[in-house]
Amino acid sequence: MKVLILGNQGRSSANFWTVLARRILLDGHDVVFAVPPGDAQADAALRSVGDARKATGAPRVVHYPLDRKGLNPLHDVRTFAALVRLMRAERPDYLFATTIKPVIYGCLAARVARVPHVYATITGLGYAFEADSFFKRCINKLSVFLYARALARVEGVFFQNQDDVALFRQCGILATDARVLMARGTGVDVKRFAPLPLPPLPADDALPGEKRLVFLLVGRLLEAKGLEEYAEAARLLRERYPAAVFRLLGPAETGRGGVPLETISRWQEQGLVEYLGETRDVRPHVAEAHVLVLPSWREGTPNSVMEGMSMGRPAVVTDAPGCREVVRDGDNGLLCRVRDPRSLADALEHFLKRPSEVVRMGAAGRRLALAEFDADVVASGIVRDMGLKPRR
Repeated sequence: MKVLILGNQGRSSANFWTVLARRILLDGHDVVFAVPPGDAQADAALRSVGDARKATGAPRVVHYPLDRKGLNPLHDVRTFAALVRLMRAERPDYLFATTIKPVIYGCLAARVARVPHVYATITGLGYAFEADSFFKRCINKLSVFLYARALARVEGVFFQNQDDVALFRQCGILATDARVLMARGTGVDVKRFAPLPLPPLPADDALPGEKRLVFLLVGRLLEAKGLEEYAEAARLLRERYPAAVFRLLGPAETGRGGVPLETISRWQEQGLVEYLGETRDVRPHVAEAHVLVLPSWREGTPNSVMEGMSMGRPAVVTDAPGCREVVRDGDNGLLCRVRDPRSLADALEHFLKRPSEVVRMGAAGRRLALAEFDADVVASGIVRDMGLKPRR
């Protein structure tokens, strides 16, 4: 069998779907990654998957044009036509489509190209489902229309949380007989994201001004990741805890919903956040942090939080879809209210008042990652649900 894994970026496919590809290869099937061109390093990482555990063969990488954030219908028609040609040439037995545009145009193209088995995974709803302005409501209506047609005849749809399932049903995207499947996101490679020692911790009874804890938010520079709330929470805590450090790591977003780099620079000048830029390997930055932070408005399943948990770091996240699926309040982290900087600041202050909680909750996060978020377990479940049986 040949499985085509369709993504919107080479880097994200390399970060999130290589364990699934390896599982498929080990079962004796072929894997082809289809991603937009332009990232030779990510392409090389995708091709190297087969060597990691002596899997037979290695994935091939093919390219197709994609304007990931754009709204130009001509660009999207070009993407759709290219995907039809690609699938007719590759003749995959299975399509596994991820992220919004690959799901919509990939599933529609698969119908035209007569791909026998089509699966989609909803990794998050993003900008199109925020609907807090007239423009966003228009985008939402278009997205609902396209999603409903794309998913009408697929064999199964993977979701990462029940809130997204409920929303898709409420919007009429899912047919009543749609086969809904659940997966813990992409899981986390618990071997790659192994525990590392915490940086030095201040004592619980140290003076507030001496309590140096490093908080780290990992995510694209998007409004919906809660960046404004993070900066404001830092402002609220800065006077009492001047030694606390609030770091931000992630790539810039120039499209809709992005937070401009000028805004990030202003926060830096005000002493609120330290912007670390972007990286292909978050592990050194997580190793230097005490607590992961993600005040997101909504997620599919937050990979950055699961990776931090796997490395033994607690997390502060919003009580929002996706986030609350990975953080158990008071066990491996804390929940705060959505779009509420004061609530976020209170949760962060919990660790500043009691730094020893970092150790307890970090250890609980590692245990939870091993028990529920191991990418090998998640990948095996996806392969099983797709009905892919080992060839040997």
